[in-house]
Amino acid sequence: MKATPHIIGTTTDPQPFSYDANRAMLYALGVGATVAELDYLYEGRGPKVYPTFAVIPAYGAIMAVMARSGISFDNVVHGHQKVSVARSLPPAATLSTTATVAAVYDMKRMAQVVITTRSYTAEGEHLFDTEWGILVLNSGGFGGDPPPAREGGAPARAPDAVIEETTRPEQALLYRLMGDINPLHADPDFPLVARFDGKPILHGLCTYGFGMRAVARAVAGGDATRLREVSARFTKPVWPGETLRTEVWSEGERVWFRTATKERGDAVLSHGTARIA
Repeated sequence: MKATPHIIGTTTDPQPFSYDANRAMLYALGVGATVAELDYLYEGRGPKVYPTFAVIPAYGAIMAVMARSGISFDNVVHGHQKVSVARSLPPAATLSTTATVAAVYDMKRMAQVVITTRSYTAEGEHLFDTEWGILVLNSGGFGGDPPPAREGGAPARAPDAVIEETTRPEQALLYRLMGDINPLHADPDFPLVARFDGKPILHGLCTYGFGMRAVARAVAGGDATRLREVSARFTKPVWPGETLRTEVWSEGERVWFRTATKERGDAVLSHGTARIA
């Protein structure tokens, strides 16, 4: 089924998800945390939980609303991601998440489906929201509105900080333990991998996590729990083992960032914005 405006408003039932400190720490390793970020890797210090971990509890609801909307995962590309947290995530929680198709835009050769989620704790406290931009191939041309221009233009000056970090050759194999087991990120013999020079690529959400950590280092002394919002567009793939170079600008609570591969110079995260508490 093609993605057209008739699916707007499609909503899931609340989807349950429970996590513990081990899962939060595994996510931290998956997005590149090192011993210098022990607060996120050791239960003796909490652990603290990265705000972008919010995509993990939301994933089941996203899959459910896409299935209810008739969208096949074989025909989509992840376009952009946003996370907004009401407060710091606890080291363990039982959550309930609802996903809704908020908008469908016409991009001629494809459609952009915007899906939002909202998550509450078992006690009824609103914890975080996410927004997912999903590009559905071969679904455009239905005469709808184009997507609005995205914010995120960085100031016209040199960045305030530049953070470089090299991903591990095993980075995608580690991140996929979070539940995104698409063979595109693991199996060199998977047919779709041929489109990417025959090598599995890194999850976009893993690159997003690296960008978030770079922003936290640049503007919050590494304390990612101060980040209340992180948003970025996915523009190019990353191969595990490549070095990510993130440029960061800040003005008060407002932050802009973009990430490119050092080896190829390709921008892999664009229109990045963040907000700090």
